[in-house]
Amino acid sequence: MREDLRKFLLRGNVIDLAVAVVIGIAFGAVVTSLVDDIIMAVVGAIFSEPNFNDLTFDIGDGVVFYGRFLTAVLNFLIIGTALFFIVRAAEVLFVKQSPVPTREVELLTEIRDELRARR
Repeated sequence: MREDLRKFLLRGNVIDLAVAVVIGIAFGAVVTSLVDDIIMAVVGAIFSEPNFNDLTFDIGDGVVFYGRFLTAVLNFLIIGTALFFIVRAAEVLFVKQSPVPTREVELLTEIRDELRARR
């Protein structure tokens, strides 16, 4: 049983998943810091409020915290936009460009195309 556990834990996909989770958590902290410490600071400078959490209105004996909802929506939009640009940048950096075909590949392609044309 111990051997089976060792095999399970050392399988490539389990380790890859663990690494992905740790990187995801670290990336989440970076994005949260971007939103809270930079972007919301700019919003706070513009609207003189660092967030909208204190915006409320009373309904009878209840209090509606609509400002918290606005802050959550704004955070979602900012995080989504930041992730969009980060993913776009990563695609540009990490997508492999098609290699330039060698002369041999070009000749073989021409031969293939010529054989197809003859049929």
